[in-house]
Amino acid sequence: MTSASEVPPELSPVFAYIDTNADQLVARLAEAVAIKSVSAQADTRPDTIRVMQWFADKLRARGLSVELVDIGTECRPDGQTLPLPPVLLASLAATDPSAKTLLVYGHLDVQPADRADGWRTDPFVLTEVDGRLYGRGATDDKGPVMGWLNAIDAYQRTDTAIPVNLKFVVEGMEETGSDGFDELIVSLKDTFLADVDYVCISDNYWLGTTKPCLTYGLRGIACFGVEVECAHKDLHSGAYGGSVHEAMTDLTALLYRLVDSKGNILIPGVMDDVAVQTAEELAAYETIDFDSDEYRREIGTSRLLYEKKADILAHRDEYRREIGTSRLLYEKKADILAHRWRYPSLFIHGVEGAHSGPGVKTVIPGKVSGKFSIRLVPNQCPDKIAAQVVAYLTAEFAKLDSPNRLSVVNRPPSKPWVADTRNQNFTAAKLAVRSVFGADPDLTREGGSIPVALTFEEVTGKSVLLLPIGGCDDCAHSQNEKIDRKNYISGTKVLAAYIHHLANV
Repeated sequence: MTSASEVPPELSPVFAYIDTNADQLVARLAEAVAIKSVSAQADTRPDTIRVMQWFADKLRARGLSVELVDIGTECRPDGQTLPLPPVLLASLAATDPSAKTLLVYGHLDVQPADRADGWRTDPFVLTEVDGRLYGRGATDDKGPVMGWLNAIDAYQRTDTAIPVNLKFVVEGMEETGSDGFDELIVSLKDTFLADVDYVCISDNYWLGTTKPCLTYGLRGIACFGVEVECAHKDLHSGAYGGSVHEAMTDLTALLYRLVDSKGNILIPGVMDDVAVQTAEELAAYETIDFDSDEYRREIGTSRLLYEKKADILAHRDEYRREIGTSRLLYEKKADILAHRWRYPSLFIHGVEGAHSGPGVKTVIPGKVSGKFSIRLVPNQCPDKIAAQVVAYLTAEFAKLDSPNRLSVVNRPPSKPWVADTRNQNFTAAKLAVRSVFGADPDLTREGGSIPVALTFEEVTGKSVLLLPIGGCDDCAHSQNEKIDRKNYISGTKVLAAYIHHLANV
């Protein structure tokens, strides 16, 4: 897949080392996966702390200066206080004092996983099946973090000078909200982060399974809770049913008013500030390697939401006239990508307070709360969105003429992020992909949120790049998470090539 003529001579021994020692690199990932660093669970918090210490030892063995920064404790809803995993700061100086400085971010905590949830293998034993490496954290985010360790090894073991100064910021609470992390990053602005020239994050995935990509945009997210209370306790439905205004009935009515069956957000004003999609942007989507049928199969559905929308893009005719064509290519593909990346969407995530176990429990819940979120896009202000949500739910609740008590909670949001791709950071990454795969990457946005991208951009004032190595079918956060061996090994090469090109662009 790689054109030998596109591999710079300095990288040939580095690539050869990675290929020759592929099994050893996989074994290193297995060692990382075996540490049950589930940050959300109290019983695995010691393991989450241990994985940070484990990685610190790995970096120190390779000559990096390492500090584990204590960021305090976490007070959990049950009243338990737990120590937060330390944040790892590490540095490796290049031999050239004028070299550029690259900051690398990653995280070593993982989502919960249990064989009983539907895993085909033990989630904490890296298991290779048909070239796929299954294990919790294999792709999110232990695989990419190990890729950086592998790249350092490849340079050092081949006596190839690492051409940039490297700095690492690695945390252990990303999967649980990164408690205390942003405050630490802001505090490091004039010290550890003062000389940073570029930032790279490998904590996302390719759009498909065959073509690499670079990611330049993310949606933000605003999370809400809506609580309705009808009684100070749960009530027997036989004794009280028919005489009280049920909290669950009110909550269901409110949730129903948030979004319709076609995905349209019903809250007035939410769509007002969304930037109009330009013909240039739409045309860029149409060149991206994306198979909507493969996307459907990966989800496990026979039909996507957009296919039932009569007005997928209300201004499609405007785009056609601007471009000068009677028909746009790959309309369905562009629609899917646009609705995943650059339009807001609302999701209802669950209900608390009601009976959710097996069997029947004939009670009227005294208090129930629903959880929902809105993915935000550029130009949308989280504070404005929150005010619109609260005002709308309050007005809709008033229409119910209910004596119950309503409370709407707005949880801390994360803002959307879009980067300028016309700079040396993205140029170096494009050249790195070309060096490994012999082809240019797609430039993509993502529908998810990685708040740290915007944090680093605002604190350093420098270009932030998302450089994924895993495929779209890696099942991060789900059962049977994996990374393909070829992605893990080729991804290590891309990271090694990236720092080479970053030094020379």
